[in-house]
Amino acid sequence: MTDHTAQEDDHLIAEGVDEEPVESNRRMYAGRNLAIVSAYAAFYAAFHMAALNGLSISEWTGVSVPLLPTFPMETWNFRIVHIAGALALGFTLFAANANFPSEDKETPVLGYIAYVLMIPAVLSLVMALSFASDIKGGVMWNGIDEGIKFKETYLYGLPLIVATFGSIVLSWFHRRARPGFAAPDAVLAVCGIAVAAYLITIYGTLMRNSTGTPFAPIGISMAAVAGTALIMELTRRVAGMALIVIAGIFLCYVFVGQYMPGFLNAPAITWQRFFSQVYTDAGILGPTTAVSSTYIILFIIFAAFLQASKVGDYFVNFAFAAAGRARGGPAKVAIFASGLMGMINGTSAGNVVATGSLTIPLMKKVGYHKKTAGAVEAAASTGGQIMPPIMGAGAFIMAEITGIPYTEIALAAVIPAILYFVSVYFMVDMEAAKLGMRGMSEDELPKFNKMVRQIYLFIPIIILIYALFMGYSVIRAGTLATVAAAVVSWLTPNRMGLRSIVKAFELAGVMSVQIIAVCACAGIIVGVISLTGVGARFSAVLLGIADASQLLALFFAMCIAILLGMGMPTTAAYAVAASVVAPGLVQLGIPQLTAHFFVFYFAVLSAITPPVALASYAAAGISGANPMETSVTSFKIGIAAFVVPFMFFYNSAILMDGTWPEVLRAGATAVVGVFFLSSGVQGWFMGGRAAWFLRLGLVLAALMLIEGGIISDLIGVGLAVAIFFIQKMFHPKGGAIPVRGAD
Repeated sequence: MTDHTAQEDDHLIAEGVDEEPVESNRRMYAGRNLAIVSAYAAFYAAFHMAALNGLSISEWTGVSVPLLPTFPMETWNFRIVHIAGALALGFTLFAANANFPSEDKETPVLGYIAYVLMIPAVLSLVMALSFASDIKGGVMWNGIDEGIKFKETYLYGLPLIVATFGSIVLSWFHRRARPGFAAPDAVLAVCGIAVAAYLITIYGTLMRNSTGTPFAPIGISMAAVAGTALIMELTRRVAGMALIVIAGIFLCYVFVGQYMPGFLNAPAITWQRFFSQVYTDAGILGPTTAVSSTYIILFIIFAAFLQASKVGDYFVNFAFAAAGRARGGPAKVAIFASGLMGMINGTSAGNVVATGSLTIPLMKKVGYHKKTAGAVEAAASTGGQIMPPIMGAGAFIMAEITGIPYTEIALAAVIPAILYFVSVYFMVDMEAAKLGMRGMSEDELPKFNKMVRQIYLFIPIIILIYALFMGYSVIRAGTLATVAAAVVSWLTPNRMGLRSIVKAFELAGVMSVQIIAVCACAGIIVGVISLTGVGARFSAVLLGIADASQLLALFFAMCIAILLGMGMPTTAAYAVAASVVAPGLVQLGIPQLTAHFFVFYFAVLSAITPPVALASYAAAGISGANPMETSVTSFKIGIAAFVVPFMFFYNSAILMDGTWPEVLRAGATAVVGVFFLSSGVQGWFMGGRAAWFLRLGLVLAALMLIEGGIISDLIGVGLAVAIFFIQKMFHPKGGAIPVRGAD
């Protein structure tokens, strides 16, 4: 390598962006243990890729193996295997807490107790397999026969529940060094497989039609109790307590709803009836798992291939080369890079950790306060969840729930996404102007000409978008994009061979655990909502409020969507809010697409809304700022985004619903309105600080332009022109000042 080339390489800022951050409670295996876990993670992801593309095992391997299943699998069975595989991998990878002891401080006694619990766990698995053998031999299975009920209750159900709950509690207190397998977690993995084995066996008969009736086998309810506990425990390990608390409240509501007053009153439901239904497509196996087992894991595999080929590093370096010289350059880079990465990444907080470790220190270096640096990254990463075509998997969940074609949803998201990122850009630029910041110098940045020569690294994303809008299925488009990522890597120093491909599948398997657990846990909440009817009663409350004021009803729906989303990843937040809030909005007469976008937008924004703002808290951990101050600042930076969903209601052209002239006018006036809103919030207008009464005028002008009517647009423009002349001619207090370090 020449000195000149080496010098250019030194200008590359991003390095290691593609490396997956290691959670504090993840076990770090080595040697044979690492090989076993890595092989399982890679197989788990590759299994999904094969199943989703309809390959049989013999087609996949070239060897005829008649005893093995063929693809595509039956839908419920595939989702059950999807969850069971994630449970086994998750309990193997993630410890119950991050307190890893040294070898001499382990708790072997609790480990021995866990090995005792392995006996009932294995017994339940063996019995589930024996049931399959009995049914295959012609035994008529039902929920009434006393002999069958005895076997299901005492030889399958009770052992499974004892092993599950006993091992969960043991895992909280058991300590094992970080590189070692923990005995309670091994028992939990077996329990997850036992749940799947039984449900696949029973649902393979006509018994799936008996769920929720007295004819449902008791084993279904007992398996669902254990499965629900396993899902909630894994979710606690990988996503924290927020979602667990919400799911726990909903589960309690099932059994206390009959005692609640008013619209919260629910009919009495027995535990057998509820749990016989919750592990079906009315709950855990419903829309959230449908999406996580197809689109989400597919795009996680795509993201893993991009990471393996180091494309993420290129995205960030390209962003620095393009925008780094602008004032406050690193903040503008964060908007571009974090939005691009966040589009593929399924969680706002996860994207903050991935890109914020680079952008936040650089923002602080050029003069941003640490709370502002963290807030910009949080806002940008959150915006990635509404960026088409992938939208952090949100588009696919919306398509699954509403039945609206994916392409229609992705197109509708274009203008709202532009408005979000434009507003964040304006806020960042005005903050930089107020502080008199400069951009980064040319010798600190990657060479733009060099970055342009590698523009082909965007090919996988271009292929993805092109295939989707040419009418290919999402699965086929995602597969083509994944293959393209591997092919494009051959044009870079990071060529993907067989070892790299296996590593990418392994990375995808590990990355998928969190989102699969979260989607399954959200399915529990969705199941409670659908089985208790609380969603319909909430809709009635919204209708009652709308009688007084539709705007008040929308504001109430916004608050509920944000409240339900606090502390939860985007996919889970939207799934829950869509079950509770969206039906009520539809009953108000709001079009289905508009209602779901309204809910989705605010579910996403919960990540930067105080007091529980996951993305802001993750950014504060990197910036060293106070988490609450960071969340308040990120709320301020994203303030325009809280207005945008109301625009959907008053002006459907924002969602591409209208003629092209209407859509273009709505988009253009909304962008100008967002600029005035940012100016009013930041107190900076046309090169100078704005007085307080001018700021109020700017906010009013913004709202007029955002509303979307011709008369309101004219009023907004007239008001803005008047403010401009007042600013320039009279220089009220807070007016024009010299800008230090302007571009």
